[in-house]
Amino acid sequence: MGPALLLVLLLSRAGDLMALPSSDCVMAEQLCLSDSSCNATYRTLENCALAKTRLLSLDHDSRVRCLNAELDLGNSSLLHCRCHRRMKRQEHCLRIFWTVHSSMTDGYFNLETSPYENPANEEHWKTDYNKLAALVSGSQLAGDATNPCLRATHVCNLSKKCFRLRTDYASICTKGAGSEDVCDRRKCHRGLRNFFEKVPEDFTKRILFCPCQDEFCGERRRKTIVPDCSFQYNTKPNCLWLLDSCLEDHICKSRLADFQQNCQPVEMSPDGCSLHNHAACLQAYMGMIGTPMTPNYVSNSSVEVSLWCTCENSGNQKEKCDQILGMFESNKCLENTIWSQMHLKQRALERQEDLLYSSSLSFQGDSASTSLSSAMSQVAEGKTQRDSSKQSSMPVASSVYSGAATSWPSLALFLPLLLSPH
Repeated sequence: MGPALLLVLLLSRAGDLMALPSSDCVMAEQLCLSDSSCNATYRTLENCALAKTRLLSLDHDSRVRCLNAELDLGNSSLLHCRCHRRMKRQEHCLRIFWTVHSSMTDGYFNLETSPYENPANEEHWKTDYNKLAALVSGSQLAGDATNPCLRATHVCNLSKKCFRLRTDYASICTKGAGSEDVCDRRKCHRGLRNFFEKVPEDFTKRILFCPCQDEFCGERRRKTIVPDCSFQYNTKPNCLWLLDSCLEDHICKSRLADFQQNCQPVEMSPDGCSLHNHAACLQAYMGMIGTPMTPNYVSNSSVEVSLWCTCENSGNQKEKCDQILGMFESNKCLENTIWSQMHLKQRALERQEDLLYSSSLSFQGDSASTSLSSAMSQVAEGKTQRDSSKQSSMPVASSVYSGAATSWPSLALFLPLLLSPH
């Protein structure tokens, strides 16, 4: 008798198997299938979920049967299970969750709750980001201090995992970028999800939310996800179509539910967020990248984000379409969260620059008074420019489509721009 079966038998003798606690949906499914009553109920729910996936209309009796099956789960561990980010069988886990909670999608796209475990309960990665960042700051790789996106890329290149997974998705997404016939958007999305799931957030957040002072830096930030393949179509699709594509995919539907829960805007809240958790909102936003509803920056000179879709010709569903687009374009919680992240990183960069400047002075001695005066003047001028730039790039003052659009370079020139260590 295997250890897993022995565990199930012991637990079943200890009490009602359907009421056993299990936060992991994969484990909860295994426990349920080993009990005849729970098994029968779960199979009914699978048929209900399959009918919805195939857009089959259910008669009254079938709908009642599906609802009763969900209610019959009672205190089952399946009803309260969640999935973990970065888990190996994530898609299978999410399928189980939506099988049990198929009625959640009846409200069109208000998915009510996230299938993911609370980020606060998940294990946090220990990374060597600060050590690698110190190596970059103390070398010629530091380059132009006004381009934190380039600096974040250099730090990523020093990490084997970050460099490998970033190179992987860049190679896939740039192959045929800008061509509907050549670009493999599905593979590109998978590569992006691998990068944002498997690389620690210390790296990914700094690359995606680097605080820029000019359009050259902003262009690099906007092109982080290779938008010609992952984001844009030749023509903008309707946002309703984009949502339908998302709801047909367990991963996208789950990421959307997570985003709606953690980035829910509230007018009267000081930070604009119902849960007041910027870290969870940032994680949920990054989770949307690599799905059919991938968002991105709208221009090189703005920190505003949006979906690549339109609400033209939406007919009597125009209001619903505007709500979909508004989740990103008019979301004060998301806007404040992104701006807060960039502001924190900008202050950290300034402190790092001041530390390096002070450290260098301690080695110059009294004979360096002329160069010291010049250096202090340059630092003061740089800080003045930073302050002016930060004020001009505040999201309140920027237009959704402000700034001149920068055309994509040729494929041969794009990879060096994206991956160059200089």
